[in-house]
Amino acid sequence: MSAETLTVQTRHVESPEARSQRLSTGILVIVIGALLAIMAFTVHHSGIIALSDAFDEVQLPRIELPGTPTVLISALLVLGAGIGLLSGRLSHRLRIVAAVAAGAGVLVGFVVWAAASSDLPFTLTSQLNLTLEYATPLFFGVLGGVLAERAGVVNIAIEGQFLTAAFAASLTYSITKSFVAALFAAALASVMMSAVLTLFALRYLVDHVIIGVVINVLATGLTGFIYQQLVAKDPGTYSSVRPMLPISVPGLDKIPFLGPILFTQRPLTYMAFVSVALVWFLLFRTKWGLRVRSVGEHPHAADTVGIPVVRTKTAAVLLGGLFAGLGGAYFTIGSVGAFQDNNPTAGNGFIALAAVIMGRWHPVYRALTALFFGFARALAQTTKPMQLPIPSHFIEMLPYLATIIAVAGLVGRVRPPAADGAHFVKSH
Repeated sequence: MSAETLTVQTRHVESPEARSQRLSTGILVIVIGALLAIMAFTVHHSGIIALSDAFDEVQLPRIELPGTPTVLISALLVLGAGIGLLSGRLSHRLRIVAAVAAGAGVLVGFVVWAAASSDLPFTLTSQLNLTLEYATPLFFGVLGGVLAERAGVVNIAIEGQFLTAAFAASLTYSITKSFVAALFAAALASVMMSAVLTLFALRYLVDHVIIGVVINVLATGLTGFIYQQLVAKDPGTYSSVRPMLPISVPGLDKIPFLGPILFTQRPLTYMAFVSVALVWFLLFRTKWGLRVRSVGEHPHAADTVGIPVVRTKTAAVLLGGLFAGLGGAYFTIGSVGAFQDNNPTAGNGFIALAAVIMGRWHPVYRALTALFFGFARALAQTTKPMQLPIPSHFIEMLPYLATIIAVAGLVGRVRPPAADGAHFVKSH
C-alpha cells in the first residue's frame, strides 16, 4: 500500500480594510519620521535633560545628549518602523515591536530636539508630573467608556458626564465646604447622565451615538443655564472653591526622581490608580465582569442562559458613569477650583473616547493610552518657557490631533465588542 504525501499551501489573504489601515498607519509613521529627520538639522548644540527640579532637595545629574545625531538616529528608527509596518511582512509580534520602537523614537527625538533648541534644560520630572496630572481625568473617563462599551453600549457622552460632574462638584463644595460631598455630587450627576443614556439606548432603542450627542449638548446647555441664573449672580456663595492639594506619601516622596512624580500627587490621582486595578479585576476576575463581557459580545446567547441582558448593561453603564463623575470633579475641586462657564473640560471627554479605542477596550491598555495623551498635553506646558522655534499652540494641538488620528482608524486594526452599539430586543 503506497502512501501519498499531500502538500497543502496556505496563503494569507489581506482584507481591503486591513490593507487600508496598514498603508495609512505605515505612511503616517513614515511622515512623522521624515519630519523628525528635518528637525534634526535645525539644532546646532547638545540638549540637556534635567532629572530634578530646581527646588528638589536631591539634585540628580543632568543628561547631555548631542542634538543632531540623537534626533537623526531617532528619526531613522521611526522611519524603519514605518517602512516595516507599511510592508505588511511583519508578524504580529514584530508589528508590536515596530510600534513601540516608533513611539520611543518620536518621544526621545522630540525631547532631545526641544532641549537642544533652547538654552534651558528639559525638566523631565516636571514633564512626568504634569503627565499624571493631565492623565487623571482621562483615567476615569476611559473607565466609564470601557465599562459601557464592554457591555455593548456606545458611550460618546463622556464629555457631558465630565461637564455636569465638574459643575456639581464645584457648586456642592461652595455650599458644603466638603470634598466628600462634592465628590458624591459629581458622581451622582454623572450617573444621572448615564441613566439618560441607558433609558433611551436600551429602553427606547435610540441610536447610541445620537443620544450620546444629545447628552453632550444637554450638559452644555444645562450647566450654562444654571451657572448664569445662579452662580453668576452670587459668585461669593456659589463659586467659592478651594481645590485639593497634593498629598505626599511619607518616606516614598523622598525617593530621588520617582518620589516627586509618583508619590506627590492630588488625591484623585491616587484614586485613579486604584480604580484602574479595580475595574480590571471586576471585568476579568469576577462573574459579574464575565456577564458584562458576554452581553457586549453576544447578548442573545447571554439571554438564553438566563443572564438579564438589559439589567447587566444598565449596571455597567451606571458604574462607568460613577467613574466618569470622579474624572469630571478633577476639573474643578481636583485641580483648578471653581467652575467657569468657558468649557472647563476642554474636550477631554472626546480624548478619553479616543483612548478607549486606542486602548482596545481594555482597562490597562487604555490607562497607558491615557498616559500618552497626558504626556502630549504636558509637553505644551513644559516647553512653553523654553521658547521653542515652533508656536506652543501647535504643541497644544497634539492630543487633539492624536484623537482625530485614533477615531479615523489610523492606529491600526481594532475590534470593538461584537454587539457594541447594537440594540437588544428580547426574543419570546
